[in-house]
Amino acid sequence: MAEKKSVSITEVVKNYGSQLLRFISSKVAKTEDAEDILQEVWFQTSRLINLNEIENVGAWLYSVTRNKIIDSYRKKKTESLEDFVYQDEDGDLNVKDILLADDRYSPELSVFKEMFWNELMKALDELPEKQKRVYILNELEDKTLQEIADEEGANIKTIISRKSYAVKHLRKSLQSLYDDLKD
Repeated sequence: MAEKKSVSITEVVKNYGSQLLRFISSKVAKTEDAEDILQEVWFQTSRLINLNEIENVGAWLYSVTRNKIIDSYRKKKTESLEDFVYQDEDGDLNVKDILLADDRYSPELSVFKEMFWNELMKALDELPEKQKRVYILNELEDKTLQEIADEEGANIKTIISRKSYAVKHLRKSLQSLYDDLKD
């Protein structure tokens, strides 16, 4: 029977630190939150009496990390909207994060996503077809505005204008939902 190699916390941090940070960053909106969650994972790891007793350290770390991410969502119930829906530097409304967020562990997020999808679809249906199409292609299908312009055979400024009108309409239509969630 082969003897198990001794594992130190320093090796674990070195081997898994950047991987875990990337994993967490893909699940939360803010870099600061990702770093805080990683710090909590390292704190929990440091409290173990014998790290060598864990059969698969990597699997254990990812399990702890997922639990810490879930805990952070639960702590921020009132901030859920701000964590997922925000305006980028161009003033564009980013809804994709909330619509694609994993809600398996959060009933509140699941209910909110369903409400949000319903309201978003209703608001999108109120838009002229060309504005709706540009918004969906850009925000939900990750196509660049230039790609959309090329596909549509339209000027890029026309596509930007359509997207701008769509965003303004959606902001106005979804404002009551945002206000309700912040209260």
